[in-house]
Amino acid sequence: MEELSKRARRLAIAVEPVAGQVYFSPEAHANYERLGFGPGPGDFAGVAAPEMASYFTSRGSVMGQVPGELVAAAFGVFNPKTVIKGVNHGWSLTDARAICAARDAGAVAQLVRIVGTEPEGVERANALLARATEKLRPEGRPLYSGMASLDLPDEPIGAVWRRADLLREYRGDSHVNAWTTAGVSACEICLLTEPFWGLPLRSYSRTRGWTDADFDTATEHLMERGWLRKDGLTDEGWTAREGIERDTDVQCQLFIEALDDDLDELIVILSSWGAAIREAKGYPASGPQDLADAVRRS
Repeated sequence: MEELSKRARRLAIAVEPVAGQVYFSPEAHANYERLGFGPGPGDFAGVAAPEMASYFTSRGSVMGQVPGELVAAAFGVFNPKTVIKGVNHGWSLTDARAICAARDAGAVAQLVRIVGTEPEGVERANALLARATEKLRPEGRPLYSGMASLDLPDEPIGAVWRRADLLREYRGDSHVNAWTTAGVSACEICLLTEPFWGLPLRSYSRTRGWTDADFDTATEHLMERGWLRKDGLTDEGWTAREGIERDTDVQCQLFIEALDDDLDELIVILSSWGAAIREAKGYPASGPQDLADAVRRS
């Protein structure tokens, strides 16, 4: 179990900037503006921050022309009121096919700009990612399943992005499964995660649309449960939050086993591109997986 968790989290760290760069891509943001969305709010941790209505609508579009309530359910950690409002606005401007195409084009354009259409190792990375995603199943994984219904982009680096995003969303869906099974609410998992990553309470989670009243209610419940104190996690809370992460890792076992001894090779290839993407400010210098890993090593 310990080895599985290490391998799953190392892969997640390598995948994150390659897949997640779409949310900070100026090319994607420009595409959304052409559809009628507002401009991004400016700098976020050294990168171009996304405009949230286009973020909710574009990421949710992989599931089709669905209501904001379904997008909120799939995203999990966001305040549903914020998501629903953003998606309703998005569907007043465009449709799923158009914004999904804009998302694809923006993601691929940034990658091509930073690492090129066919960077060294792209064929091998595509082969390994294809193996990793080949036998993944859809049960309980709406964002992964929606994305799996889409065609691969034509460019080799675009195909890598799609397959990496499949793994990212598969793990994300699995994480929602893990914390809901643990009886945790969306606002509560945000509060448990911040100290788990080494962040102050009510800091990063404010980007998820929660109010002070929401935080107060979630904090009271977690304190009653014995998982949270005023300055962070209790020992029991840390164990519970780590248990949620391990349950997430277990759900990733299928693609970790599919990669087998080639996992390290894939991590090396993706990590080299991830470093270039961060250097070019296409993804924040430290993402969530990096924060969590640094805390666990401290």
